[in-house]
Amino acid sequence: MRLLFRILHALLAGLFIFAAALQYNDVDIARWVAIYLGAALVCILDLINRPKPTLATSVGVIALVWSILYVVHGAWKIPLPALFSEWEMKDQSIVAGREMNGLFIIVLWMAFARFTGRKYLSK
Repeated sequence: MRLLFRILHALLAGLFIFAAALQYNDVDIARWVAIYLGAALVCILDLINRPKPTLATSVGVIALVWSILYVVHGAWKIPLPALFSEWEMKDQSIVAGREMNGLFIIVLWMAFARFTGRKYLSK
C-alpha cells in the first residue's frame, strides 16, 4: 500500500510542478507558483520518507480558504466540460473555474498527505 502512495505522490508532485510552470504568463504568478510548489514539496518530502503533516495542513488550509473565495464569487456554476472545451483563456469565468478546481485538487491531496504522513510518522 505504501508503494501505491509513493507512486501517487510522485505523479501529483509532477502535476503540481507542471502546473507551477504553466503560470509563466499569469498576472499573479507568484501566488500560483507558491501554492503549486508548496503542494509539490509536500509530495516530494513524503517520497523521501520525510512527511511533514503540518506543512500539508498549512498548504491545504491556504488552498481551501482561497478556493472558498472562488466559490463565493460563483466559479462553481461553470460546468465541468466547459473548463476543458478550449485551451485559450478568453472567458474569465472559465479561468476562475479552472483555478478553483486546481485549488480543490490541492486541498484534497494535502488532506490525503496529512493523514497518510501522520500515520507513517506514528509507526
